Amino acid sequence: MTDTDFLQADEQALAQRFIDNGFVTTPADDRAGLDRIQRRAAELAADYLKLPHSNDPYAMLDSIHTRVSVDDLNGLRLHVFNGLNAEAWFRPTYFRLARSTIETIVGNELCMQRRVNLSIQMPGDSSSLLATHSDVWSGDSPFEVVVWVPLVDVHHTKAMYLLPPSLNSDMQDRMADLRSAEELYKTIQPHATFIEIPYGHVMLFNQTLMHGNRVNEEPGTRWSMNCRFKSIMSPYADKRFGEFFEPILLRPATRVGMQYKLPGGFHG
Repeated sequence: MTDTDFLQADEQALAQRFIDNGFVTTPADDRAGLDRIQRRAAELAADYLKLPHSNDPYAMLDSIHTRVSVDDLNGLRLHVFNGLNAEAWFRPTYFRLARSTIETIVGNELCMQRRVNLSIQMPGDSSSLLATHSDVWSGDSPFEVVVWVPLVDVHHTKAMYLLPPSLNSDMQDRMADLRSAEELYKTIQPHATFIEIPYGHVMLFNQTLMHGNRVNEEPGTRWSMNCRFKSIMSPYADKRFGEFFEPILLRPATRVGMQYKLPGGFHG
């Protein structure tokens, strides 16, 4: 008997896809919640640019490169990032976008990153590149997953790329012989997959795998959010409980166990 014997057939299939491919994509559990996030992001962007709120938030976000310069892009990103994370409803809604998948892949006693990240990548902009990397190289725990949510359709260079699990270890072993992140990318390029995700879907991916992005050669701007989740009892790395992560789901038996103290005389 294995641990998969305790899972439903659809959970087994989802878990196996994650292990084999390093990621899973699925329709958002809460589409209304995703639309609310998209609409609020577009409103905050319009406020920053002193524009009226649009009746078509998708078009507003996708065409933002016609309204803002590369030099002002980070100011816009920070305004939207801070505005979204200041909303009391935002992080619970973000969690609900992928709750069923998170609970299958990670568990149901969870920590969540304290602030949800936001990326904006305009066409032809080389200032917003994320070089090939694995998150565990910079202080993340291998027990975390990333929930990655686009606010527009993403595909080809408008998306992120990911190296398959079957090749990741071998490619990491070659890194000592490479001189730069660009040389590393060229080494993995034939094997990396740009993941197509239509708006309305979310992705969970294994952030121990090498990934990154390239110059966006598509006509629209990429807007995407990412946030890390992990089992509350699993090991942490540099990003610690109570600092980078905070608990969002803790079951009563765990709360009782964490608070219980044996009476005197039982530790001798």
